Amino acid sequence: MEALLEAVMRRAGVPGFVSGLQRLSGGANMESWLFACGTERFVLRRAPSPEWIAARPLNMAGEAEVIRRAHTAGVAAPEVIAELTAEDSLGIGFIMRCLPGTADPESALSSPPELANDLAQAMARIHTLDTATLSFLPRLDSAEGVEALACQFAETGGDRPLIALGLAWLRANLPPPAKPVVVHGDFRIGNLMVHEGRLSGVIDWELAHLGDGHEDLAYGCMTVWRFGRLDKQGFGLTNIKTLAKAYQAAGGEPFNPARFRFWLVYRTVWWALGCLSMGQSWRTGTDRSLERVVVARRCAEQELDLLLLLESEAPETERARPLPPGPPEPHAATGEPTATEILTAVSEWLAATVKGKLEGRERWELAVAQNALGIVRRELTARANPADRALANDLLTGRQTLTTPGLLAGLRARALSTLSADMPKYPALAAARTLWEHP
Repeated sequence: MEALLEAVMRRAGVPGFVSGLQRLSGGANMESWLFACGTERFVLRRAPSPEWIAARPLNMAGEAEVIRRAHTAGVAAPEVIAELTAEDSLGIGFIMRCLPGTADPESALSSPPELANDLAQAMARIHTLDTATLSFLPRLDSAEGVEALACQFAETGGDRPLIALGLAWLRANLPPPAKPVVVHGDFRIGNLMVHEGRLSGVIDWELAHLGDGHEDLAYGCMTVWRFGRLDKQGFGLTNIKTLAKAYQAAGGEPFNPARFRFWLVYRTVWWALGCLSMGQSWRTGTDRSLERVVVARRCAEQELDLLLLLESEAPETERARPLPPGPPEPHAATGEPTATEILTAVSEWLAATVKGKLEGRERWELAVAQNALGIVRRELTARANPADRALANDLLTGRQTLTTPGLLAGLRARALSTLSADMPKYPALAAARTLWEHP
């Protein structure tokens, strides 16, 4: 692979030997490879497979072009220096100069308050890019987007009541059409490079499109992208009012709370369905990585967040209703080891014997494998079935709503059980337990 990269770099006018090639961990979709050439560092970004990229609204040539235009317009975006061709034998993708700093969430979330202003300014600058020169970008209309989500929901089984609740709310709360701007589409902690406490770059532009700028504002404020900072809804760095004020001061449009709430719910439903689609990618062989099946179980995180977002619209009597009784505690095991115990033994062996021998992405993949074993272990003992097609249909059609006696309490119990098995370390889970089990 190094020799192939050296040929591409020579074509880009950067001769030298390639060294230090390593695949970066993380990234739900694309592959990212860090390497050095001469005295500089670069990143190869490529699609996991031709089938995967063929299903995306924006191809990699389009992603490279929007990054170029953003970089030229003064957005803190990487510099694209080469696009791969079939003759390069490296797949589909492009090469960028490596930005200084790190995308590690902990680094961003421990930064000084100025970082929140940097993010607001970067968003505002992206939203003022010339849409005429980026007309090749896909366009997202709110009404069409909701119906596309409904179709995706049906394709994934149409049987998750909490997602159906979110879809019904979106249909009932469509905002007026907005003047389209360039939307990054994945603007959040984890896709923002931070160097010495300040923003050094915006990466991962694969979801860029034309749409409502409030979508970017809302997406980065989702609970999942605040990495445990539950008290700071503005990207885990500040509050919404301060973030919106900084965004407007930087040239962004006036903040509209109703529009913001719509997109917050929309992107929560979108990511719930996106998680489920990861499992389908694995089933079809489009991407057979272990990460896909594990990320699919993160749907439960978004279902909990949806309920926390929407339950305020239920009557007070329903919000005060106690949870229904849970399943009985399992008896202590005796005799031969249970399947749960065998899985525990395998996980402990991996940690004691294998972990110390791995580093980089392989060590990260081991953590994913141990997470997968934990999901199966907990499912065997205490996971309610999150699927209920009849209830989902009732919620979509309005036959049941948050005013239905007992519905909210049942949905709360379902969300707690599913998430406790699938992703028990999700920060919002403990907060929800406190709120719902001890009102």
